Amino acid sequence: MRERAVERTWRAGQDDGLLTVGEVCEAMRVSNMTVYRLIKSGELRAIRLGKTYRVLESDVERYLSGLLVKVEGA
Repeated sequence: MRERAVERTWRAGQDDGLLTVGEVCEAMRVSNMTVYRLIKSGELRAIRLGKTYRVLESDVERYLSGLLVKVEGA
């Protein structure tokens, strides 16, 4: 089900690129195993194409924005 929602978003004509796991690793500065774990746990949505995964840029941005923490000045 998750994959169909992402596919519909992509087909809707939004300017949203598909990233490889390697590109997501570079953007997030984590290992490829971390990205695979995030995909498997459902924290990061992905489309499976054959043996590989693709992740929408907006999903990476959404995941990273959820990690932001507001720091109060001391």
